[in-house]
Amino acid sequence: MPAFRRRKGSLPRLLPELDDIALGQARRRLETCWSRGQLDTSVLALVANVIDDAGHDWDRRAHRVGVLAAAAGRALPGIWRQNSPQDPGALLLHAWSELIQAGQGSPIDLAGTRETCQLAAGLLPADPTPWTLYLATLRMERRPSRDLSPIWREIKARDPWNREAHLQALGYLSPDECGSSSLILDLLDGMRSDMPLDAPAAGLELTAHLHNHQRAVVTGGLSALSAGEIWRRPDAAKALDQAAHYWPSPGFLHHAAALADLNVLAYALLKSARMAEAATVLRTTKGLATPWPWSLDGDPLERFSHFFGRYAGDASSR
Repeated sequence: MPAFRRRKGSLPRLLPELDDIALGQARRRLETCWSRGQLDTSVLALVANVIDDAGHDWDRRAHRVGVLAAAAGRALPGIWRQNSPQDPGALLLHAWSELIQAGQGSPIDLAGTRETCQLAAGLLPADPTPWTLYLATLRMERRPSRDLSPIWREIKARDPWNREAHLQALGYLSPDECGSSSLILDLLDGMRSDMPLDAPAAGLELTAHLHNHQRAVVTGGLSALSAGEIWRRPDAAKALDQAAHYWPSPGFLHHAAALADLNVLAYALLKSARMAEAATVLRTTKGLATPWPWSLDGDPLERFSHFFGRYAGDASSR
């Protein structure tokens, strides 16, 4: 038997809920329920409680609804909505489930999904999540920016730095979808002047740079060969410097998907050959990996595990 054994909790793993223990318990109950082909009303109650317990932490509420929608399958969200038509959590889970199905190629009436979002918004007016999902439907349909602008104003009035909303906007405005590189720059420039360093949307700029990096790699040729130069540009280097300095500090990032943003930072530092800083950030993740961005290079858990083992070592279990 080895003299020192790494704790099980520090082994690299993929958990959709990240470090949200209550959410993880609900997700596992939900998946077990449907794997047995049974609908357990106690599971529905647990799902409802987990969503409601997020309170007015809108960022965590969105994180919980998104994870549960991915675990719920197609039938349960509709059943819960039928049983609880005035429950905004049930409406949001149903809407998010439909977005997931649409993204997988299923024929979904996105106009109906928008109606669901409007119903949820009427039941809980302070919540930005219905408007965020509304934005996601516009993004899927490649709707013009005139449709996006009023929805974006609704979101910003409720939660100015909502992570999920900003990621949806980033996708919509990208040159791969409805926008352009200049529109992405406008979005980032508008954030830099006002956004707190520890806001839930703090990882947006690094995410945008990673998308640029991947776009160059996919293009091939000279673009792929020079993809690493992206991290030496002043804006990207400054974003990396700032994140590497602040984010690994205990408790600095405290939003629901902070570990996902730490994964983004670790990957970006590796791509920019800043290995010592990447090691620090990898240790901060405590072995919790996210599918993106590691999936850009292959199997995400294998890629994360490779770098975690090489650079974080056993320091994570000390």
